[in-house]
Amino acid sequence: MKIGLVTPYVYPMPGGVNDHVGSLYRVLRSRGHDVRIITSSHGLQKASEGDVIRIGKGFSVPFNGSMGTITLSPTYLRQVRELLEREQFDVLHLHEPFVPFLSLVVLTLSKSVNIGTFHAFGGLSLSYEFGRRVMGDYANRLHGRIAVSPAARHFISRYFPSEYKIVPNGVEPSLYRSAVPIARYRDGVPNVLFVGRMEPRKGLIYLLRAIRKMQVNGEQVRLLIVGSGPGEREARRYVLTRQLNDVEFLGRVSDVEKRQLFKTADVFVSPATGRESFGIVLLEAMSAGAPVICSDIHGYRAVVRRERDGILVPPADSDALADAIGRVIHDSELKERLSAAGIERSELFTWDRVGASVDEYYGFVIRRLAEQGALPSGFNAPIPAPPGPRRRSA
Repeated sequence: MKIGLVTPYVYPMPGGVNDHVGSLYRVLRSRGHDVRIITSSHGLQKASEGDVIRIGKGFSVPFNGSMGTITLSPTYLRQVRELLEREQFDVLHLHEPFVPFLSLVVLTLSKSVNIGTFHAFGGLSLSYEFGRRVMGDYANRLHGRIAVSPAARHFISRYFPSEYKIVPNGVEPSLYRSAVPIARYRDGVPNVLFVGRMEPRKGLIYLLRAIRKMQVNGEQVRLLIVGSGPGEREARRYVLTRQLNDVEFLGRVSDVEKRQLFKTADVFVSPATGRESFGIVLLEAMSAGAPVICSDIHGYRAVVRRERDGILVPPADSDALADAIGRVIHDSELKERLSAAGIERSELFTWDRVGASVDEYYGFVIRRLAEQGALPSGFNAPIPAPPGPRRRSA
């Protein structure tokens, strides 16, 4: 089939949705599909680069406690119409389809089978609350809907009730297992790793307070911080004014370096306070064999099973974080058990599995539309056959 993956964020800039789209692109191509990525530009990117097609300009805006992107173009309708007429997609797969404006224009003009994937999770969304009446017509143009977790499904179905297929995010465990630890950090000092954007909802301040408590109590522990963001100045000020030892701000790192850091960590901590739809960073840590400690929030519970694959602690609770870190550092049996369980758990989320599930869902939606005599005029591929019985794992 000819498939267009639409991301409202500027691909390939770092971010969960873009990482998801890039991995899905690779898997769908490996399964024999002809795939394009439709996105916007930000700066001086070329209008098109191979299978990446750019329309409009992306601008960063605050959204859901983080930073999102809206895309704008004075000639959207003409550009999108020409794109769709030229490419003749059988399936358009829109990620966060209600984020303005690229996805909405594509959805308006589409004559293909339209699939939407919803990634976000949060509390009350004023944009959805006020916009759901307007968005209703767009929602009705979706033939199939995917949510990346029960948390994401709960969030979006509050505003747009419907049937949602849960297909999680994916990871490539082999890349993390084969990573080599960083020698300079293997000096006997336990390494605690944080990876994430420095913004309030990621909860870094609570981890810093936990590390301070441990050091005041005489614990020797090193904190490695990967990422950047608006909260970095506050975090650095806290480290300086509280005179914390062995705290390193590593900034943004390459994917290879990130995998090495996961492999180096004695414990990985994600103290997010909420609004996480899925814990892909937890899967990355688990793939590398790093024991995981994370907040007991809805999105993370889809990945980590309590006391089996990791330790869940109440959000915004520095004392609980400090106690959990101490447990893992001082209990080698617990550390080894969590590491082994995490590696095993991560194998359930490989991109081969995830991509196959998305592909099968395309087929399910297409067959349902065909049975109803409702296939869009732009769909010209053969009707996919139903999947055969899955072979059970040994």
